[in-house]
Amino acid sequence: MILYENIRLALFSLKANKMRALLTMLGIIIGISSVIAIMTVGNSMTTSVSESMESMGANNITVGLQQKEDEEESTEEGLQFGGPGRMKTAQDDDGFTYEMLENYCDTYGDYIMAISASESVGSGQIVDGSLYANVNVTGASLGYFIANSIDLAAGQFFQEREFDDGVMVALISDLAADNLFDGDDEAAVGSQIQVNVDDKYYNFTVIGVYEYDQSASGFSSTSTKDTTTSMYIPLKAAKELTHTDNYLQFTVVTASGVDSEEFAETTEDFFATYYRNNRDFEPSAFSMSSMVEEMTSMLGTITMAISVIAGIALLVGGIGVMNIMLVSITERTREIGTRKALGAPNSSIRTQFIVESIVICLIGGIIGIILGVALGAALANMLGTAASPSVSSIILSLTFSMAIGVFFGYYPANKAAKMDPIEALRYE
Repeated sequence: MILYENIRLALFSLKANKMRALLTMLGIIIGISSVIAIMTVGNSMTTSVSESMESMGANNITVGLQQKEDEEESTEEGLQFGGPGRMKTAQDDDGFTYEMLENYCDTYGDYIMAISASESVGSGQIVDGSLYANVNVTGASLGYFIANSIDLAAGQFFQEREFDDGVMVALISDLAADNLFDGDDEAAVGSQIQVNVDDKYYNFTVIGVYEYDQSASGFSSTSTKDTTTSMYIPLKAAKELTHTDNYLQFTVVTASGVDSEEFAETTEDFFATYYRNNRDFEPSAFSMSSMVEEMTSMLGTITMAISVIAGIALLVGGIGVMNIMLVSITERTREIGTRKALGAPNSSIRTQFIVESIVICLIGGIIGIILGVALGAALANMLGTAASPSVSSIILSLTFSMAIGVFFGYYPANKAAKMDPIEALRYE
């Protein structure tokens, strides 16, 4: 009941001095709205970066070969050889064999969604009389299309039989279909095409047309007609054309819920057993999730640093609240003296003015939160990201504004409580 009465008195006092109350709240409003807006933009950018990285395969594991650290060896005559500086390039014989990958999938099948591997055959042209399309011929495993989020416009992906037998079938881009089939993707499916790669001609049957993603390929200054896109063929067919058997690198698409960073270490240990006797190379597994964590941590640190700077306005606002409360106490000296003369204890006077200070900061905080969320949403939309207000920062800001009311309101309230009632009643 006493708290309700104090809140009512505080609201009555603010209503009696609307402009002064608004100017007092301004520092609190600016400080909290700035912090909320910055946190909203920071969270939105972090979410956007995380989603972009995940769409690029942040939870995928890239497995390859790296050169072992060379150690110097000495002959009986004292001559030294080897040591740092000897650079070697991995050859097909050093690569991962099909049997290694098969054993890997059998051992960790529950952790793996797909294995993505590819083999470049070379750059060339699909030619049909005067019509042509520039392509990079790439052999792809069945999991390649999952790892790279490739969508079909028409037809189908490779089937198990086509992949296992190395059938000469192909997927071309809708951009290539525009050049060769006047944009009719359905007409492209089932057609025979001839590809010239390094002056060698290969015949393929088109079984599908995929959607070309310009953003994934980066900026190109060439015309749309001359743009080079990928033409995918079964990996086994590409291996036969390039006369290779093994894999120097591949990507593991992890199953949902798998800790990719931890599984990368497990993967590295698994293949290390096959390379114990290899003097030059050892397996290396890398997950992009660690990179994502570093980027989000960096963005979070920057956001927090800017928020702290913006929070200085809250300190200025708190000083403004203390100043106006001192003025208010001076104006209401006779009121305080009358209450004390009627028997009001010091704690009651102190509570009254602390509550009034909290009410000022709380109202300013609520207005600041509303403005901050609106401003943050507007800035996030300008940056092309979805607004993501931080609930924790909103709660923290509201709590902090109340704490400012208590901290900066205590001194004026304590000064009012310690007034001599006789001197207060004499005050003009």
